[in-house]
Amino acid sequence: MAVERTFGIIKPDAVASGFTGEILSIIERNGFTIVGMEKRTINTTEAESFYGVHKSKPFFGELVSYITSGPVIVLALERENAIQEWRNLMGATDPLKASVGTLRKMFGKHLSSNATHGSDAPETAKQECAFFFPHL
Repeated sequence: MAVERTFGIIKPDAVASGFTGEILSIIERNGFTIVGMEKRTINTTEAESFYGVHKSKPFFGELVSYITSGPVIVLALERENAIQEWRNLMGATDPLKASVGTLRKMFGKHLSSNATHGSDAPETAKQECAFFFPHL
């Protein structure tokens, strides 16, 4: 199987809680290579563009407000079957429903503050990586 690239974010709640190092360590222990990483604050314009697919949904404003609320770690990750393996490692969107051992179960607070984001398909992985890492 070929190496695949995906995109991830360690969200503001996890960064503010001091979980960045632990999450990065778990990512690497699970066979991912971090090929791009940056700690940054996403501004409102970037967030509205990044989450544009959700613009018509009732939670859009809350989503933008949350992701701009503090520093995040944006990541470009590689490994075989990276998109699905990253989603498996993150766990269910709702930390209360996530499996034991997943990042969202360990570090998420609730549905909207769930510690991590990940691409859901090859097309979105390519778009999301290019959004934050145009040089890769």
